Amino acid sequence: MIRTASPAFVGINSASRTPEWGSGSLTLAVKMSGDDHGDAANALRLGWVVVTPQAPTEGTAPVVALQGAAPVVARPASERATARQRRRLLRLFVGGLPLLFFLLVAVVGPIVVPYDPVTVRTGERLKPPGEVLRDGSMALLGTDQVGRDLLAQVLQGARISLLVGLSTVALAGTVGLLSGVLAGYYGGWLDAVTMRIADVQLAFPSILLAILIAGVLGPSVTNVILTLSLTRWVTFARVARAATLSTREREFVHAARALGAGDARMLGLHIVPSAIGPLVVVATVEVGLVIIAEASLSFLGLGTPSDQPSWGATIANGRAYLNTAWWISTMPGLALSLVVLAVGRFGDQVRDMLDPRALSRV
Repeated sequence: MIRTASPAFVGINSASRTPEWGSGSLTLAVKMSGDDHGDAANALRLGWVVVTPQAPTEGTAPVVALQGAAPVVARPASERATARQRRRLLRLFVGGLPLLFFLLVAVVGPIVVPYDPVTVRTGERLKPPGEVLRDGSMALLGTDQVGRDLLAQVLQGARISLLVGLSTVALAGTVGLLSGVLAGYYGGWLDAVTMRIADVQLAFPSILLAILIAGVLGPSVTNVILTLSLTRWVTFARVARAATLSTREREFVHAARALGAGDARMLGLHIVPSAIGPLVVVATVEVGLVIIAEASLSFLGLGTPSDQPSWGATIANGRAYLNTAWWISTMPGLALSLVVLAVGRFGDQVRDMLDPRALSRV
């Protein structure tokens, strides 16, 4: 540490050029090794300079006069916060590009490369990727055991995964939001019953519970959505309840209650909006988990029917041909892995955007 008795000073690290303002007899923090102590000469030798600032004019940032260097303009805190916000938005956009590509593939892909579940071409079976077929077309991802184009199956499976993932998260999120908010706001027996049901359900592995429910309902896209929603609402309910318990004790909630706001107004204007942010982060993570769960059910024959190809069902069809036709299971498995990784990465970026503790990070 170096103490100075100058009426005003600015300490600037010559490497980062970050100003530190002070006045009167204050302390400059410098990196010193061993017993190095001294005056401004030591600070200058260690990469710091002590200078006298010029008085800023109205509407301008302080200008620091450096000996032997160009003036440095200290950026206001608002500018630094804006720059950090722009960097976070840029990272969010970059992280969302793979998901945007997945959405386009899921929506447009089956239209460009239609899938025909009925046509069987045994003469084109087990063709490797890039093989030219008899009709002159190219099987970019190869063909399966009955001659169907694997690219069409992967594109159709992307649409199924997108439909199941978004629908399940929307349904489970809505049920979890309502039950969690009501349990956290009213408390009492409603809170106890809701959370005990959630605890009992969490005691069972979600995939085993999904297999049990899907086995009873039968294979279909609608049943898969209902099955996975029944296994996923608990996560949303617990997050919504925690956010509600935290928000209902805030000052603005007490003020609204003192002004005569009813339960409907309190829930709609104060409690529910506070729970949306944490649920958005949970939803981005749950989408990837739901896609994996749907592929697992389809792999076991409990997901989508045979006329609606899923990534899990296509992977299951290629189990018997791993040595001779590896692409049947590899291509949809690779697509599934990339989508889940992209969803997880995007979820991390969304969490950083909505987390107040991340405001000071670069």
